[in-house]
Amino acid sequence: MFQSFESPTSPQDGPPRLAALRAEMARAGLAGFLVPRADAHQGEYVAPRDERLAWLTGFTGSAGFACVLTDRAGVFVDGRYRVQVRAQVDQGHFTPVNWPETQLADWLRAALPQGGVVGLDPWLHTPEQVEKLSEALQGSGVTLRETENLIDRLWPDQPGPPQGPITPYPEALAGENHAGKRARIAAVLRTAGQRAAVLTLPDSIAWLLNVRGADVPRNPVPHGFAVIHDDGHVTLYADPAKATADLRTHLGPEVTLRPDAALGAGLKSLVGPVRLDPASAPLWVLRQLQEAGIEVARSADPCILPKACKNAAELAGARAAHLRDAAAMVEFLAWLDAEAPGGALTEIDVVKRLEGFRRATGKLRDISFDTIAGAGPNGAIVHYRVSEATNRRVVPGEVLLVDSGGQYLDGTTDITRTVAVGTAPEAARAPFTRVLKGMIAISRARFPKGVAGRDLDALARYPLWLAGQDYDHGTGHGVGAYLSVHEGPQRISRLSHVALEPGMILSNEPGYYREGAFGIRIENLIVVQPAPVLEGADDREMLGFETLTFVPIDHRLIVAGMLNAEERDWLNAYHARVADLVGPEVSQPARDWLAAATLPI
Repeated sequence: MFQSFESPTSPQDGPPRLAALRAEMARAGLAGFLVPRADAHQGEYVAPRDERLAWLTGFTGSAGFACVLTDRAGVFVDGRYRVQVRAQVDQGHFTPVNWPETQLADWLRAALPQGGVVGLDPWLHTPEQVEKLSEALQGSGVTLRETENLIDRLWPDQPGPPQGPITPYPEALAGENHAGKRARIAAVLRTAGQRAAVLTLPDSIAWLLNVRGADVPRNPVPHGFAVIHDDGHVTLYADPAKATADLRTHLGPEVTLRPDAALGAGLKSLVGPVRLDPASAPLWVLRQLQEAGIEVARSADPCILPKACKNAAELAGARAAHLRDAAAMVEFLAWLDAEAPGGALTEIDVVKRLEGFRRATGKLRDISFDTIAGAGPNGAIVHYRVSEATNRRVVPGEVLLVDSGGQYLDGTTDITRTVAVGTAPEAARAPFTRVLKGMIAISRARFPKGVAGRDLDALARYPLWLAGQDYDHGTGHGVGAYLSVHEGPQRISRLSHVALEPGMILSNEPGYYREGAFGIRIENLIVVQPAPVLEGADDREMLGFETLTFVPIDHRLIVAGMLNAEERDWLNAYHARVADLVGPEVSQPARDWLAAATLPI
């Protein structure tokens, strides 16, 4: 199994660790200390060594941070994690704080009315984060100090740095050799008058050099840093033990490998202007350049946008991976429909069996994140992770939410289906149909070039809004090509200002969550493509979405009368295509189930 079911944290561990941290703060002369859920690369998923927030508080969500003061400790989480955090932390010692509604600066002003010094590790915070916080604290008497990581001083059995090998990625799947990519990025630098760019995001380095790694669970990325110069030469800073002979041959003479310990000296030897992304680079990197008097050009990582716009080879791989994954999902759903109504299954049984069907493809490299299998009320925990302690029986008459994905060499998948266990509960059917209507609205969207994710987000929410309902997460995130399942800069979210461009893969996943009762989410992956020309339309460039995910949506949870004619036609056409594409790829019992599951409504 890729997924384990142990509880990685326990609420009772938090209080003594909190006391030890406060003692360390007192020795350092600090009134507070920030503990983000982050590593030096600002990835959403981190290596075990970097799970400092979980070690201190017990909270294991993939986003959030703690601010520890002498008399209180706030754990700041967004709407995805508010149920989860209350279950995982000792609320007698840690106080959950609704973020971003409550901003850290406002909380600090109220908690430290006389002011004080708050420490932070410059490896774990970006320049943009620290500068915004400093500005918001002006006049409060609260100041920030860069310091060693106090958690690392206290964590006796902290895992060591990850040591996964860095391996070449096939050019046939990448669609372009790394010489071509390096030349493209170097041209961007020359046009901007920049001599070099510092790359700190592992997926950017992996994309640029056509390599993959094994340093972060579920994400095939290497830990390291890189500098690309305006002539296309790259210096890669990584642990030498990760570099195989095959890698050295693959990289060739225009990529220099240096130990990660040489990064500081390497940065200080650069000639400016040096491009640095203030939203993703660690503050520590900026400090090295500043100490050396090197001019810094603040701008986005130059690899982010090219990486997001998948080429023909990457899209072909994504389609193949999604068809393979769809077949595994259909085998799973057919099995689930036969077994779950008996009442003997648990959430762990569901997770194990689904991974088994994916493994049976013979192509699975890893799961793309820990499978979310939330039965009944557990489905309302948006990023629920089942453990032996929380494992719940799948009860007939309830709904089961399953959000999962696979990492295949040719693509990364992410799919959510919410299914009835036996007879569909009536209370869930109308919300389910509203979520479906929102998902269909995004799937059918046509929009002018230049439109961003924030402009489309309301389409998915509108049916829920009409009923006074909503969900506390974005509608869609970007997805990589055998890279991170959550990839920027593209999103379908009120926060996203990035224009959608052809080749960008996103999720389409509206939801609805009723705490203590059920959770609903329906998710397909989609890719931005030029929209077909319509007769009589304006002469303007229009875009739309191609659906990549082909798995049935549970008829039993749909109130057919709530769908209009266009929505019904879309759903029936979608299910017909699911049957045509996936039917030949599955066993006869699954094919029989699929035929019934894709009947028109």
